[in-house]
Amino acid sequence: MSPPTTFVYAHLNARLRPLDRAELYEGPLQEALEESGMAEVTGGGTMQAQSGEIEYCGIDLDVHDMDKAVPQICSLLEQMGAPRGSRLEFEHAGVQQQVAFGKLEGLAIYLNGTELKPEVYAESDVNHVWSEIERLLEGAGSIQSYWEGPAETALYLYGDSVDVMRERIAGFMAAYPLCERARYETIA
Repeated sequence: MSPPTTFVYAHLNARLRPLDRAELYEGPLQEALEESGMAEVTGGGTMQAQSGEIEYCGIDLDVHDMDKAVPQICSLLEQMGAPRGSRLEFEHAGVQQQVAFGKLEGLAIYLNGTELKPEVYAESDVNHVWSEIERLLEGAGSIQSYWEGPAETALYLYGDSVDVMRERIAGFMAAYPLCERARYETIA
């Protein structure tokens, strides 16, 4: 007879495309949990705003041992880079509960896709922006995902400090033409 399971939803305060969520969190979490047998990943999802931009994502879990699995799941997701504002949601002993986790801060950079001079779009490359930001952030954060909207492209950065990430990329962002009129939003 199998032990009873409890459905647990890991609400990740991360703006990740489904493929990025699977690569960064779902796969590694399933692999880590298989060893313990305390829980298993059963699915995942992405919540989008009306604009199509990602608001957050989540992972569905069946948990066999709530007392041991909940702290382990939180710890594993933090090790994988879960941002602040993430939480496990579940019903236990007839009571809805939430357990907060996550340490990293998040910064969205929105590149203007419609209001720059045509030659800027023709002569600039968003892949260069991506690689240069990654280089400048080394050890302080990374780009975990992106979104392409009708008027702008968002890059989602996560790291220990939004302020440090902004400081590290400030010179590049001010100098590279495609970054003109970029806007920033703290997202975690």
